[in-house]
Amino acid sequence: MPAYGFFVEFEAKPGKEDDVAQFLVDAKTLVDAEPGTLAWFSFPLGPSSFRIFDAFETEDDREVHLQGKVREQIEARADELFSAFPTITPVNLLAAKLPGQAAE
Repeated sequence: MPAYGFFVEFEAKPGKEDDVAQFLVDAKTLVDAEPGTLAWFSFPLGPSSFRIFDAFETEDDREVHLQGKVREQIEARADELFSAFPTITPVNLLAAKLPGQAAE
């Protein structure tokens, strides 16, 4: 079961909402290359608000992801896309269900 995660909050600059949405769609390709990222979701939460939730089995996997390619792209494009740098909140998971997992 994944025990660790991140909840990431993004606010798009006015007029950049479609660009942020595409940025998050494109980021999935980078996450696909991370074997330690067990689950990754990006979604809109309003016209200019977006979120990512991802999950990891170990703290090391979470740290690898935090320092990975998606973070590099966020930093590289932050001034262009976001009204403020995204808020990245580490979370510890209490329960999870993923495809292929047997009931525990």
